[in-house]
Amino acid sequence: MLSLAAQMLRFRKGGFVATFVALAAGVAVLMTCALLVESGLRYHGTPQRYARTVAVVADRDLTVTHTTLGEKESTTLSLPERGSVPESLVPRIAGLPGVSTAVGERWIPVTAAAAPGTRVTGHGWSSTPLAPYRLVAGASPRSDADVAVDSRLADAARLHVGDRTEIVTRGRTLAVRISGIVEAPAARGSGSALFFTDARAARLDPRPGRFDAIGVLAEPGADAAAVVTAVRRVADRAGATTHTGTDRGLAEEPEAAAARDLTVQAGSAFGGYAAVVIVFVAASTVGLSVRHRRRELALLRAVAATPGQVRTMILAEVGLLGALAALVGVPAGLAATGWIRDELVQRHFVPATFTVQGGLLSGLAVTAAVALVALTAAWIAALRTTRIRPTEALGEAAVDKGLGGRARIVSGLVFLAAGVSLIGVTGATAGDTALGAAIGMLYTFVLAIALLAPWINQGAARFLTPALRTVWGNSGYLAAANLRASARGMVAVLTALVLSIGLGGTVWFLQDNLQRQTEAQAHDGTRAQHALVSGTGLPASAAEQARRIPGVEAATGVRRTAVVVRGGLEPTTAPAQGIDPKGADRTMDLGVRSGDLEALAAKDSVAVSTALASSAGWEVGERAHLWLGDGTPVTLRVVAVYDRGFGFGDVTLGKATLAGHTRTGLDDHVLVRTAADASPAEVSAALAALARQYPGAAVTGTDRLTADLAADLAVSAWLNRMLILVLVGYAVLAAANTLIMAALARTRELSLLRLVGVTRGQIKRMIHAEQAGLLGVALAIGGAIAAVTLSSVVNAVTGERVPYVPLLGWVTIVAGTVTLALVAVLLPIGRVLRVSPVRGIGLRE
Repeated sequence: MLSLAAQMLRFRKGGFVATFVALAAGVAVLMTCALLVESGLRYHGTPQRYARTVAVVADRDLTVTHTTLGEKESTTLSLPERGSVPESLVPRIAGLPGVSTAVGERWIPVTAAAAPGTRVTGHGWSSTPLAPYRLVAGASPRSDADVAVDSRLADAARLHVGDRTEIVTRGRTLAVRISGIVEAPAARGSGSALFFTDARAARLDPRPGRFDAIGVLAEPGADAAAVVTAVRRVADRAGATTHTGTDRGLAEEPEAAAARDLTVQAGSAFGGYAAVVIVFVAASTVGLSVRHRRRELALLRAVAATPGQVRTMILAEVGLLGALAALVGVPAGLAATGWIRDELVQRHFVPATFTVQGGLLSGLAVTAAVALVALTAAWIAALRTTRIRPTEALGEAAVDKGLGGRARIVSGLVFLAAGVSLIGVTGATAGDTALGAAIGMLYTFVLAIALLAPWINQGAARFLTPALRTVWGNSGYLAAANLRASARGMVAVLTALVLSIGLGGTVWFLQDNLQRQTEAQAHDGTRAQHALVSGTGLPASAAEQARRIPGVEAATGVRRTAVVVRGGLEPTTAPAQGIDPKGADRTMDLGVRSGDLEALAAKDSVAVSTALASSAGWEVGERAHLWLGDGTPVTLRVVAVYDRGFGFGDVTLGKATLAGHTRTGLDDHVLVRTAADASPAEVSAALAALARQYPGAAVTGTDRLTADLAADLAVSAWLNRMLILVLVGYAVLAAANTLIMAALARTRELSLLRLVGVTRGQIKRMIHAEQAGLLGVALAIGGAIAAVTLSSVVNAVTGERVPYVPLLGWVTIVAGTVTLALVAVLLPIGRVLRVSPVRGIGLRE
């Protein structure tokens, strides 16, 4: 049977090519998702600065225990502000048996004026043994005016021992002298280092009394495992984490943990969605390919082939196709993942040290999964033909009778009811919970359509018969009859079209709604006319100085951060801002619904968005339990609830609450509102003079802030859009594949019509009518699913009852679907009609 299967592949290229394309594309898509997950799990950053350590004690993530559906679960989140550890932990670790020394490490953001494009971090000189750094020229820094630089920074800025230069840190420009140059093994994509005296580094650190991490060096000959165990015991009592081996890179690179989370979550989420789509596509394509050969399979049964032999032949065919698909799909997935990695690095989603790793396990798992789906579909499709008696085989094969069993229709109705119930779940939740429920609702509806498609197709054909006959005459009547007869065979087409329209119309337009809402809220809620901005940050004194300028009515420094809250079903990271509430109502309008922002002057206060308040169950006057960006737990009194959470963040804190809990301790920008009677020219000149006092600062209109926000949102949405485009493209490919297969399988049917007197023009009009009916049903159902899903999630997430749908985007989806269907059908039908009807009637299916 294996030999016969190989011969079948040679002589039935058309159907097998379609199946091969569906399987190969499925392997490539799943391989990309799986490899993203595998690479993320294998990625641990690059332990360059901590290369000599046996362990690194740090606080980089937060584990929150919560109750979900009556069960206790734990969720671990990366800390947005890179947590710290107390200085008092250093002597406790240094005194442990086997520990040579414990070194407290500080990370201070620095910009070198001579090399502004080079990423630089400042440290205390005592941390040089951790790498270790080797002094290659000059000496260590001895005074506050001295710094030592690594060779990469020295080369980039063309610095030598004894040179004087300027650096920017904590929003100030410092004049320093190069006392020495150090060298350490470089890692791809890692930044440069600059070293202060320990005393100067402590004064520059925005978190006094704390270290970013503690590097532990073991004594020569000490038992490393015993040392690590002792260190971990002390660190655990202090609430810190002990990183060893490759995990030391997670402590060194703050972006490493975020990159892991991003790639694992994105690969897992879209891999799950892709798996559902591929199950539809692969199963439908393989099943349709087998059904189109029912005459051939019936003939084999009639000439004494046993059911087992026929099924073995079909499974062998699909197995060979699966192997060939893996040979093409796995390398394609590897190449696609490499391209995605480069794009992620370019858009700053992941650091340059992130690499694509593994591939063997992903390739084997994906190949096995797709092959299992294809073989299962082939087995099910072959069962009906192989179960009938040989004497009845040819007759049974002539017409595909029956729409489906009772189990199919009951399952479809159950999924339909589940989809309807999820509408209520989406409306009753908010944020990520609502988004997850909406995506579940989308796929539940599509599953229901896939199961009920035979009855939907037949019912639609009967309903459309009068319209088709009115528009296309007798050709329309034939088209309706064909639609009724092929109700079961067109299940794959309807499902793929509905999926592509529903998925594209929901997730793609959801990104448009989120971006539009964020930009609108930021624009409408900004009352200031000017903004003082700086890429290196601004100290609080900048806002104070701006307030003293004649003609300035109010100035508000804004510090961007994030906090961890227990909202929804599980803890999540929420965007936040820190402000000085004095005069903030004159520079920004958060759309306060209840409470007063002035109350943020109290250190134990917080204002939250309506979405977060609804999700967490908070009201004005209640106590809110959350964690600041560095992992510090706080209990704050809710003093205001506001509407514009998208434009300004879900959480607003007083800057006094944030003091010492952010990496830089600096403001991102200062909003400045001028009085109505002020001279614009004088105020602008005074603000420009103020900007010159701070390195890298500039004065811009607040519209520029909104434009920059829109650009950041577009970058953030890129990954979602790209992955959704791949899934929609795969669904579209499945629809085209199925349409082409169905069209090429109609040679005998169309030849018979021509032999009984139907003209080529009538056949073409019949095909047009069939496509109009099929597309009309698919567009109506897919559009309805997209409308229900999109409106539900937009209402839950943004509060808008009517979602924003760009006319050009919707026209593109509809026009693309129609064009695809017409091209996928008319071209193969044109080829079929070029065959002589006398010859065509004797051809294979």
